[in-house]
Amino acid sequence: MRVLAFDTFGTVADWFTGIRDAMATELPGHDAAALTREWRRRYAPILARVESGELPWRGLDDLQTETLRGVLAESGVAADDATVARLVHAWRTIPGWPDSAPGLARLRRRFTVCALSNGSVALLSEMAKHNDFGWDVIGASNLWHHYKPAPETYLGLARLLEVEPAQVMMVATHQSDLDAARSHGLHTAFIERPAEWGGDPKDDSGSPHNDFHARDIEDLATQLDV
Repeated sequence: MRVLAFDTFGTVADWFTGIRDAMATELPGHDAAALTREWRRRYAPILARVESGELPWRGLDDLQTETLRGVLAESGVAADDATVARLVHAWRTIPGWPDSAPGLARLRRRFTVCALSNGSVALLSEMAKHNDFGWDVIGASNLWHHYKPAPETYLGLARLLEVEPAQVMMVATHQSDLDAARSHGLHTAFIERPAEWGGDPKDDSGSPHNDFHARDIEDLATQLDV
């Protein structure tokens, strides 16, 4: 393997804490945790509507704006355009898990370390700057105008780096992401993130088909002898 491709939201960065805190600041008096979870639950379905052709291609910020407006309207929460924009922008500054930056730094000693995310180049660049994520390359949805788990994302990164899919390992805390990557010839590594949903239950069992299963990114680096 030459390339490690990391999912970002949940795997490398703690979206729940970052967005819950932004919700609490922007919408005081409301259940920030519940609003955060409901917003996140609408993430995969709207991406699937884009990939199915039901919706035209739009960047993630636009889609997140639409789903957030829906959550707020259905929850009876009033928010002006500026508040919605700040909440969407908050995804750019969500905190990394404590092991992420040091683990990525270790892995870069041996591998090309990339983000492979449904975020945009701008979003992922700002998140990296905020958290000291030392990406060698950022693989973002607006490079291919597709969202994971579309094959264009996994194979697009391999083409960008001029490697075969079998020389890339997808690293994620979502087994569906890894299953899709493996179906297109990538290796896979599962990262446990039991706190991803802020205490709500999450299946961290992974799959026996993964090449690696790690507690966190530092543990993955240790397993890879870095």
